[in-house]
Amino acid sequence: MSETPEKDERHRARMQRKKEVVDEKIAQARDERGVLLVLTGNGKGKSSSAFGMLARALGHGMRAGVVQFIKGAASTGEEAFFRRFPEQVRYHVMGEGFTWETQDRQRDIDKAQQAWGIARELLADPAIGLVLLDELNIALKHGYLELDAVLADIAARPAHQHVVVTGRAAPPGMIEAADTVTEMGLVKHAFKAGIKAQKGVEF
Repeated sequence: MSETPEKDERHRARMQRKKEVVDEKIAQARDERGVLLVLTGNGKGKSSSAFGMLARALGHGMRAGVVQFIKGAASTGEEAFFRRFPEQVRYHVMGEGFTWETQDRQRDIDKAQQAWGIARELLADPAIGLVLLDELNIALKHGYLELDAVLADIAARPAHQHVVVTGRAAPPGMIEAADTVTEMGLVKHAFKAGIKAQKGVEF
């Protein structure tokens, strides 16, 4: 690769301007409070990202709570890992599997409402720094829970507490209430090429 002093100088000047812009934005961001993050979209990685944040929170000495909606018929690597830290993580798997597997809407509703009861306890606990509500958007999409009641409970949480919500098809109200929303886009997925779900990658 051919490099020149002029190119190096142009790069230095661009980075200096960028640093000034970034430093100014950092200086203006003065609020410090709990945030609501929503991870949605059809692409892979929503729960993976959420559990990465959970690991980060534990690394900072925070206590956390997890409620998994829908999921539960099969064990996962994240459950096996985070259950190793019972003093820091309250972990609740409340679902019985994907909706096309259970095929019992009323039972799914009952399980989702039980799960929300646990979630409300976590959201009301000032000792919990981060609450992960995995696949909550799916429960909302199917009407197993009322969005307004869910948002009211999230809004009433302790001021410092962070909440992470995952699942496809996040309802508009959830997106509006969130501080940060990331939509995972699907470009390619191995499953469509006939490759089965892999331990350590999908579960």
